[in-house]
Amino acid sequence: MRGKTLSRQIFSNFLIVIVLSLVSVGAFSYVQSSRALDGQVKQYMEQMIDSANYQTDSYLQAYELLSNAFSSNSDVRAFMEIKPDDSYEYYVYSEKIKEFARISVISVVTLYKQLNMIYAVGQHGRSVIYENQNLLNFDPVLVKEKYDYLMKMTPVDGKISLLNMSIREVDQGSVVTMARKVRGPSYGDANRGVVAIEIKLDELAKTWDRVSLGKKGFFFIIDDAGNYIYPRSMSERKPQDDLASHVLASGNQTFIYKYDGEERMFVSRKSGYSDWNLVASMPVDELRRPANTIRTTTISVGLITLAIALWLATRFGRSIIAPIRWLKDSMRETEKGNWQYIDESGRTDEIGGLIHSYNLMVTRLSDMIERVYEAELEQQKNALELGETKLERQRAEYQSLQLQINPHFLYNTLETINCYAIVQDSTEITEMVEAMAFMLRYSVQTNLEEITVANELNHVRNYMIVLQHRTGKEFEIDVAIPPYLLLEKMVRLTLQPLIENIFQHAFPDGVEPHHFIRINAKKENGLFQVFVEDNGIGMKPERLEELRKKLEQNRLAEPEENGSPRRGGIGLMNVHRRIQMVFGEAYGLSVDSEWGRGSCLTMTMPETARPKMRS
Repeated sequence: MRGKTLSRQIFSNFLIVIVLSLVSVGAFSYVQSSRALDGQVKQYMEQMIDSANYQTDSYLQAYELLSNAFSSNSDVRAFMEIKPDDSYEYYVYSEKIKEFARISVISVVTLYKQLNMIYAVGQHGRSVIYENQNLLNFDPVLVKEKYDYLMKMTPVDGKISLLNMSIREVDQGSVVTMARKVRGPSYGDANRGVVAIEIKLDELAKTWDRVSLGKKGFFFIIDDAGNYIYPRSMSERKPQDDLASHVLASGNQTFIYKYDGEERMFVSRKSGYSDWNLVASMPVDELRRPANTIRTTTISVGLITLAIALWLATRFGRSIIAPIRWLKDSMRETEKGNWQYIDESGRTDEIGGLIHSYNLMVTRLSDMIERVYEAELEQQKNALELGETKLERQRAEYQSLQLQINPHFLYNTLETINCYAIVQDSTEITEMVEAMAFMLRYSVQTNLEEITVANELNHVRNYMIVLQHRTGKEFEIDVAIPPYLLLEKMVRLTLQPLIENIFQHAFPDGVEPHHFIRINAKKENGLFQVFVEDNGIGMKPERLEELRKKLEQNRLAEPEENGSPRRGGIGLMNVHRRIQMVFGEAYGLSVDSEWGRGSCLTMTMPETARPKMRS
């Protein structure tokens, strides 16, 4: 990492953060949305099948009431006791039974539509059949075979039984028969016959068809014996095949089963009234199609966002690296003896302050070296001839061209200037050079490492010394920080830019005697906060709102499109972002201000500082 250039480090770090963020957010969103969609689809299918189950049970219960009415009807019971060859009694009771069936059925429209026929068959072999108010004559042998099957499959305790059969071959597979045994007039007698009601599955299926299962979904019913009741297309399947076995084994649970070569979800519900199992099925691919759409959208949006973020990261890196490269190139020229100045017009951020300090240093070094050079010539002019003086001057110029200045040489030169200032009894130059030397030594350390509050206050003190000599006005800052907080950790070069911002913007008409700047700090709820307060002009509400929005963007200030740096707030924005770069996004700078009454700048940092990134 140390071998890479600063621009590559910034780009690499941004790339890692952006990719990790996009991958983690995208993967989490896709997994959670897929689970939510699967749960919603499963819940939807369960609700639909529960509704169909409820409607089916309701219809069957209505037919059970009709069956109860027939099985308890006195004419039906008397019919079971007639003699096989008594045609008169057969005629009388059959007419009464048909009339009773007609009145019972037409009173309920739904029963009338879904009813195929009602018939009563006795042990004597005689039967009465009602179908749309028509009496049908059947082969006695056929009725006897059906009667034997009904007697075999119907419980002896009088409970109903649902059978997948019809007494007519043409209706086989399209109706379901509800049958129960009927006793004679005396309840102590044995079972004398069977009363059966055939229900049209096509009419009953209109309730099941309301189950919306998409293009490839379907609905079917099997009984506890594994026989397929509905639809007719599935009645051709063999009873107790693999699908039926899975349905019966699952009970009321949802399961995935490969049917006709594709994975499908099956939701089964056991009827609380009958022995039917109502099952809904949908392809897994169709169920997960919305999740696949979300995945594709997430990947597309993620790639677009990544491209935009990398472009912004590149611009951001260039905005940081470009002025540093200018300063680096100028320092190299200065090391070679070429006094290189950097254009600082319009820059008010930390880098602008560093460039200003560098230009000031070069100017003063140039002046002081010139003075030293002239002083040395003055000391030697009495002892040397004019020719020797000229030769010595040429030698000094040649040596000055060979002189290479580096940061250590600059610091030593400032110390030399300070010594000359002491010799000449210039306390102002001494104080200003010392302050500038400390500021320069402190400022050129561009890393964002943690330092103490005391270090930052000392840097502010040196800044105030230089500022007072430049403006010719004295101004004291009120420091109200408790002594035990002076060793708390904070970010380098964050306090002085706030003080400089106040002098530039809070007092536009100059500093008056009633003006003040107060620095305070406190620890509370695991946070360490430093407050910088003034009673200057403050900010207008629209300006304050604009500045807060810029701070919420969590970005360093960038140049405008025309290349010139933006004025106002750029130092605040960079202080805010640099605090976040060290301690995390939860911390930073906040601004409170009231127009005409002053402002309060608050730096919030963790009480126990742990840096998250180092430049």
